[in-house]
Amino acid sequence: MIEIKSKKPLSSRILTFVFIALHLSPCYGQVKENGGKEENATKNQTTVLKQNTTFPQIHTNLNGMVREFVRTMYQDTKGNYWFGTNGNGIIRYDGQTLETITIEGINSYMRVIEIVEDKAGNVWFGTSDGLIKYDGKKFTTFSKKEGLQGEDEEIWGLTIDKSGLIWVGATGGVSHFDGEKFMPFSFPDSMVENPQHMLSDKLVFKIIEDKSGTIWLVTDGNGIFKYNKGEFTHLTNKNGLTDNNTADILEDKQGNIWIGTFYGGISKFNGKTYTNFTKDGIIKGVETGGFYEDSKGNIWFTAENVGVYKYDGTNFTLYTTENGLTSNLVLSIFEDNKGQLWFGTWQGLCIFDGEKFVNASDKEPWTN
Repeated sequence: MIEIKSKKPLSSRILTFVFIALHLSPCYGQVKENGGKEENATKNQTTVLKQNTTFPQIHTNLNGMVREFVRTMYQDTKGNYWFGTNGNGIIRYDGQTLETITIEGINSYMRVIEIVEDKAGNVWFGTSDGLIKYDGKKFTTFSKKEGLQGEDEEIWGLTIDKSGLIWVGATGGVSHFDGEKFMPFSFPDSMVENPQHMLSDKLVFKIIEDKSGTIWLVTDGNGIFKYNKGEFTHLTNKNGLTDNNTADILEDKQGNIWIGTFYGGISKFNGKTYTNFTKDGIIKGVETGGFYEDSKGNIWFTAENVGVYKYDGTNFTLYTTENGLTSNLVLSIFEDNKGQLWFGTWQGLCIFDGEKFVNASDKEPWTN
């Protein structure tokens, strides 16, 4: 059991992390290591899946395939929709078939936390069972056998930099992955005072590369590290960071860095100064994250159990259950090739039609 020390009672987003990290029921069985082994995916299709859900599903849960919630969503360059679930693995819609992907030797109840695509069109999944690659024909898994660090194989942070190098943030530390093996990436020893690690003192929740080529690494309770050409800068609450317990990060098209935290709300960093919209009373809720910038340049993010905010460059607009959200706790935000905005909540998938949130099945019947 992980002990979480908190400045305040556990609220929705912290509970989400605890839930994701610890919620493994006995029926899940044992995780099997499948390092580097290539397997053809088999399709696990059922017309109607009669499984119990952890939360009441008001909107679609992908024909019963999602027992808990969708943690991340992505549409690749070929148009395939990918849904990374919390406890039900990978779900794909290829334009004809909605299916759960089963990979031999991999726990079918794995959690999928990140999905990215490289320049060659390979789709990569950061999961509780390690790193998975889909090349359009087969799935290949990489984990401890290839050098993934730590006692378990869970990956949270995942990004591909401009050179094609894959950055992996796992519970055992950060690694570089060159397509064949993991190479440990070392941090400076600097640590904030009284760090409040939630899962691991080596874990990095999020990794991004900004326009200048600087890598930003959002740690579990130790602020943010910036890395560029061998040089590190440690951002903490001592030099402007709102909160050392950072949760999410985004660079917008203007080059601003948006930072979501567990205890300090949301802030924007323009390279010189931080603007804390929560402290200024503009944003409600101290736990923020789930950033997404849509094709129009709007910045979307969630605020603990408050709802979803949209920032249009001037004003913030709050959307809640009164606007059609099934829940004011949103786990994932994503825009598809049609310009539709999807929202994954504890109680199903919504699509925003420009004014309100509707059941995703109303817009995309294949999700029903």
